[in-house]
Amino acid sequence: MDEKIKRVYIPMTETGFYILFCLQEEMHGYSIIQKVKAMTNEEINISAGTMYGSLSKMEKDGLIRFTKEESKRKSYEITKLGQNILYIELKRIERLYKNSKGVDL
Repeated sequence: MDEKIKRVYIPMTETGFYILFCLQEEMHGYSIIQKVKAMTNEEINISAGTMYGSLSKMEKDGLIRFTKEESKRKSYEITKLGQNILYIELKRIERLYKNSKGVDL
């Protein structure tokens, strides 16, 4: 894996994480926005500008790929590189969670 890509994406922003997580199945931007809202009880609301900027950057960097366009909606899916980045991030989050167990807040 390209170290530059790893440095750019790890640790991930919540927005980036949720976009990659959602794209484990083919989706278009608006569907991702709606799914993230539902998954987070509306705590995270990705704006259209952020969504489409992120999709464009992730596609350019090879984390996702364009699959089709229907009614002006472009659909994407995660690539092998994107899956690797998502896996690394999930392991990082898991480590953070494990290390925080037993800490009184």
